[in-house]
Amino acid sequence: MEWLTHSQTGFQQAARYLLSMRLAVVGLQLTALAVAETVVTLVYRAEALALCLLYGVLATLGWLWFTRRPPRSPSSVSAGLALDLVLIGGWLFLTGGYTNPLVSLLLLPIAVAIILVPLSQSIALTLFGIAAYTVLVIWHTPITNEHHNANLAQLHLAGMWVTFAMTAAILLLVVGSLARRLRQQQEQLSTIRETRLRDEQIIALGLSAAAVAHRLGTPLNTMTLLVDEIRSTFPDPDLADDLSLMEQQLGLCSKHLQQLSSSAIQAKTAQLESLRIPDWVARLRESATLLWPAAPIEWSEAVPDCRVAVDATLDQAILNLLANALTASPSWVAVSVRCAESSRIEMVVEDHGDGLEDALQKTPGEQIVGSENGLGVGLFLSNATIQRLGGTLKARVDQHGTTMIIDLPEARAVNANMGANR
Repeated sequence: MEWLTHSQTGFQQAARYLLSMRLAVVGLQLTALAVAETVVTLVYRAEALALCLLYGVLATLGWLWFTRRPPRSPSSVSAGLALDLVLIGGWLFLTGGYTNPLVSLLLLPIAVAIILVPLSQSIALTLFGIAAYTVLVIWHTPITNEHHNANLAQLHLAGMWVTFAMTAAILLLVVGSLARRLRQQQEQLSTIRETRLRDEQIIALGLSAAAVAHRLGTPLNTMTLLVDEIRSTFPDPDLADDLSLMEQQLGLCSKHLQQLSSSAIQAKTAQLESLRIPDWVARLRESATLLWPAAPIEWSEAVPDCRVAVDATLDQAILNLLANALTASPSWVAVSVRCAESSRIEMVVEDHGDGLEDALQKTPGEQIVGSENGLGVGLFLSNATIQRLGGTLKARVDQHGTTMIIDLPEARAVNANMGANR
């Protein structure tokens, strides 16, 4: 498999536009020859016609070259545009030189060069185009051996209008399309840069979390041993209940540390698990109950029966959103799941608080926000995880509270995207 550079891909995409420009020029030249032949008898009609056909053949060959084996450097593209100037200039030389109203066709290769090739080469092509025009002013062949001044004047004026209209149309279609494609590529590069910066922040947070998890292992083991020692030293029934609760919480902390390690391995290998929505919601509900046994979370019973691709990091992202909702609204939080359009699934987390109103003035999770009750990174990490799985995080704050909407693709859509990226 042949790997293409970024510039090669750009030249490959520009091949169709260059072919359109060149074929439009050939068509305009053939039309001009046909119209001129009805008015006057051209001296070099056969030569001009042969040059038009040669230009069309070379345009097709250039398109095949750009498409199948795109050039590795802009020099080849500049050479092709210089050949355009030579062929257009040669046709103009045979059909009246600078007196031909189609002489402004020399501007088209220069306009394309300004977009596709570096500045130094585009300047060289511009100077070459000016030199070609100068040569046509000094040396050119007559259109006809006969004198038809009136007819030639009218033909020249009509040709100037046609040339202006066709040149404007070609510039709009070809150069405009190339410019729009370049703007789209710049936007994509900007998005990639932003994603890379966000990923670097996530990596830094992940390294810090891994270091903290490693350090917490020893204190948790020590506290577990102390609980057993206190239970054996002080056999008090009232104290035993508290010690059992403490032991349960320590076990829960150890379980979370193990999940952190397994999540890191799962994220490294990019393993996704396809689950039915009811099973996934039940797993989330069980985790939330273990974390907040007395939390007033209302789980909707109406759950769509479809599948979603998840991993442990997505579960943690949902739990982070639930933690934010419970912090802002300790009295009521509701969770529901519904089907959306285009094979999408929406999980909605509602609360009666307004703790995230300042953070949601921009897109939620796009940056780390301040938090009085936590580290302020939960929303940022949740949004990054949801985006990594092809979803989006939306939010709405009104007089009733805050609503967080997690939009995720169905498992079939996720698998199709993963297969396309391989």
